[in-house]
Amino acid sequence: MTELDHPITHQSFAIIDRELGELPLNEKEFAIARRVIHATADFEFASLLHFSPGSIESAIAALQNSCPIVTDVNMVKHGIAGMVAKTFNNPLFAAIDFAAEPLPGKTRTETGLLRCWERYPQAVYAIGNAPTALLALCKCCATAPVPPALVVGAPVGFVSVIESKKALAQLPVAQIRVEGRKGGSPVAAAIVNALLVLAWNDLNPKL
Repeated sequence: MTELDHPITHQSFAIIDRELGELPLNEKEFAIARRVIHATADFEFASLLHFSPGSIESAIAALQNSCPIVTDVNMVKHGIAGMVAKTFNNPLFAAIDFAAEPLPGKTRTETGLLRCWERYPQAVYAIGNAPTALLALCKCCATAPVPPALVVGAPVGFVSVIESKKALAQLPVAQIRVEGRKGGSPVAAAIVNALLVLAWNDLNPKL
């Protein structure tokens, strides 16, 4: 599989590569940044993405071994479902689907995230919308004997967004984080899709 299967995608990536120029990113980090920029047309993400040491390798190994993927909302889930189907068919869940009603004092995504954690603590978690879900996940990770395979921290907005990302930054877990207020479901989906492509190509190198 290649990210350049479609001519328009090939042309778009060529434009991105030309305008990005040299970046202090390794090859796999660059592939993720490029896909995020392709999804958003926002070159600032090249400097906002933070990769913890070993995070990409941890995610690739987990995805190749059919690790579940948990998203906060259905928009992220739908954004990666196609790539999941083309690659490893990982079990795929949206936390919000686990909470028809929120627990007292919590949001639906936060409630659903806590329920997903009970079932899939070692999953790949992709948060692209709800900072409350990321904060809940951070609290779970802080006391977990075994951390999740990866946390994608990319909620967007103004309320609790920066706080949730700072909480994630303080944890010794594999993480790909978008600094500041920017992020969103397309960003979280783009990160996971890029990881799926990297994981697939790692097992199926080009001849």
